[in-house]
Amino acid sequence: KGNAKRAGLLATQGIRGGANRTVLERIKNSGNIFWAQSDRNWYLNGAAVHVSMIGFDNGIEKDRLLDNHHVPNINSDLTGASDLTSAKPLDENKGICYLGTYKIGSFDIDSTTAMKMISLPKNPNGRSNSDVVRPWVNGLDITRRNRNMWIIDFSDMTEGDASFYEAPFEYVKRVVKPERDNNNRERRKKYWWQHGETSPGMHAAIDKLSRFVGTPSVAKYRLFTWLSHPTIPDHQIVVFARNDDYFFGVMQSKAHELWARATGTQLREAESGFRYTPTTTFETFPFPFPLGKEPKSDKQVKTIAEVAKELVEQRDHWLNPEGASEAELKKRTLTNLYNERPTWLDLAHKRLDEAVFAAYRWESNLSDDEILARLLALNLERSK
Repeated sequence: KGNAKRAGLLATQGIRGGANRTVLERIKNSGNIFWAQSDRNWYLNGAAVHVSMIGFDNGIEKDRLLDNHHVPNINSDLTGASDLTSAKPLDENKGICYLGTYKIGSFDIDSTTAMKMISLPKNPNGRSNSDVVRPWVNGLDITRRNRNMWIIDFSDMTEGDASFYEAPFEYVKRVVKPERDNNNRERRKKYWWQHGETSPGMHAAIDKLSRFVGTPSVAKYRLFTWLSHPTIPDHQIVVFARNDDYFFGVMQSKAHELWARATGTQLREAESGFRYTPTTTFETFPFPFPLGKEPKSDKQVKTIAEVAKELVEQRDHWLNPEGASEAELKKRTLTNLYNERPTWLDLAHKRLDEAVFAAYRWESNLSDDEILARLLALNLERSK
């Protein structure tokens, strides 16, 4: 009605990202944000969450304060530097990044059950149960220790084709079907032997590779690891259909981590971590060279690959040292490693960052805001 000159908004920190951000975009289109706390801890009754606080008007206020600093503008993602919300998807990044399967039912089994099924004679179709009984990992298997879990996955097979794999099929019929009979979605009830989301695109992309890259969709640290065929990733894992060390190195670099944090969202609960998405985070990220066109003979491409391989080997040696007891191994997780961040790890990441910056033809001493500004400029240049 025009009676108020200013208004305030208190929301969880997720207001800055994804579909939630349309609220702030609407405010920017009809007026402007003149004051904001982008990410503030909020403690209430013992619970700690991340919140954002926003003050806005019709655009008349010209003095803008973001996180207690004067800035020329406050973007809809509550940043004051480059407006990363203007980044566009890049064609060269499509068809690489996927979410794992969403099982919706007790398709997961322990290793003993899996080995029994795999060791059975071949089925009437002449195939082994290893086609559909495969290692399975979720986010905790990456950030903590691999639990050696397995899963039955018929992908998008018909009921007839799936039934040829007798032992796995009968297991799913006995254990999963009663669960799915009560599912509210008609498709999941009708196709009870299939995962809730079968991810055919992901299967087609990773099944032809001996290894591929994975990262938890939500994590305190943006960590990447190699997953080997025939592993099936859970929907809590974002997977990348690339098997080269160069790609891994750029993904694990500071440039990509800054972009991922800036274009992703932090979860409501404090210390819960940041969410990584295939669309807004990966498909907009500009690599030093457009994906698929990186010159393999380029010195910096080779250097990134070498340094990335060394980083993975050093991490693996720390995670699984020879002669370590079971009690010691339980403490050796990627999360604990990055919590401690020993000097050797810090130096390994610095070598990787320097190699990646050199591939971009950047100086090695850029500030975080300068890195994001250059990445955005490169994104907009390539998306024309």
